[in-house]
Amino acid sequence: MKKTKNRWLIALSAVGIHISIGSVYAWSVFTNPLIEQYGWELSYVSLTFSIAILFLGLSAAFMGHFVEKYGPRTSGIVAASFFGIGMMASGGAAVLESLWLLYITYGILAGIGLGIGYITPVSTLVKWFPDRRGLATGLAIMGFGFSAMIASPIMANLIDTVGIPATFFILGLIYFIVMMASALYLERPPEGYMSEFSEEKKENPDLSQLTANEAVKTRRFWLLWVMLFINITCGIAILSVASPIAQEIAGLSAGAAAAMVGVMGFFNGAGRIAWASISDYMGRPNVYSTFFLIQIIAFFTLPAITHALLFQLVLFLIISCYGGGFASVPAYIGDLFGTKQLGAIHGYILTAWAAAGLVGPLLVSWIREATESYVLTLSIFGISLAAAFIVSLWIRLDIRQLKQENEDSQRNTA
Repeated sequence: MKKTKNRWLIALSAVGIHISIGSVYAWSVFTNPLIEQYGWELSYVSLTFSIAILFLGLSAAFMGHFVEKYGPRTSGIVAASFFGIGMMASGGAAVLESLWLLYITYGILAGIGLGIGYITPVSTLVKWFPDRRGLATGLAIMGFGFSAMIASPIMANLIDTVGIPATFFILGLIYFIVMMASALYLERPPEGYMSEFSEEKKENPDLSQLTANEAVKTRRFWLLWVMLFINITCGIAILSVASPIAQEIAGLSAGAAAAMVGVMGFFNGAGRIAWASISDYMGRPNVYSTFFLIQIIAFFTLPAITHALLFQLVLFLIISCYGGGFASVPAYIGDLFGTKQLGAIHGYILTAWAAAGLVGPLLVSWIREATESYVLTLSIFGISLAAAFIVSLWIRLDIRQLKQENEDSQRNTA
């Protein structure tokens, strides 16, 4: 009889993959060195990161069915190959001083590895932790959030000591090894795993067991998509301009604002595990409504907060909700659509990330240039979050209606 693997080691393997691919958030460490060494313009260098995030969303959407069909080990190996080879090949692009080749290697190849690597361990963990869905997915996605804090100083040190091409080579090889080792331990839980919990769950079952193609035809899928899109748009916009906003409104020095951005990375990661764990007790609908209520108050009050410490605390709270939205959504998907094709549904939902990654920073920059102030920007995001709060209440009507239909169906078959 085959021995069942330790689910906490499965979770550790998931963290290994996410902490590797999460290094994409440290891309800005490469920005100035690439500009200084090769004379490329800032906007062209930054486009590399945008392409990577775009292909993260696209590959997560299109490869979700691949993950479900071939399982976490195979898809994890594919993710490791694309991301690791893409990083190492970026070193070749730097040697050749080719920006277009960098777009292909880091933006497209590594971006595809990002998308597949993001959804692979998450869908697996939901199945290994039916009793603690939020905690399990929060652990993995926490790794993604914390990664930049770990990777940034290592990248900076390597660039100073061995140069840009060698940094890509070394990091690509390290990430390839870590991701490959993690992927080889991943597998689906055996049939009947935690059957004792399954018996308990019959009292509070998933609302449905749908395929990805069935899920996208439901209203609740698109309500969840809109909630995630607004949460990410507002959060990523704040991340992109946190330093200048803090200097303009709260009067922080450039150095203090830079330190604040570093601490925001901690709250981005901590918010993922904290809010996802809380969602196991509060329920996913309650947690999402709480996200939006907190942020509505925060965005409308930020322009009036001139006390530096209080201003930073409010920003940290916003970023914790931003991270928590990512970590809570896989468990929310499981509650609404079941685990039949959770990876594929999660992939479709993550197109909200790709869209928000383009809209958020562009919108905040455009409004700032038009008004020469961040105050109106914050108010617009506050209004957007109020709309998201209404959507979070609307989805509850769908949930209540579906629960009633399930209860009626059970009574009719009894």
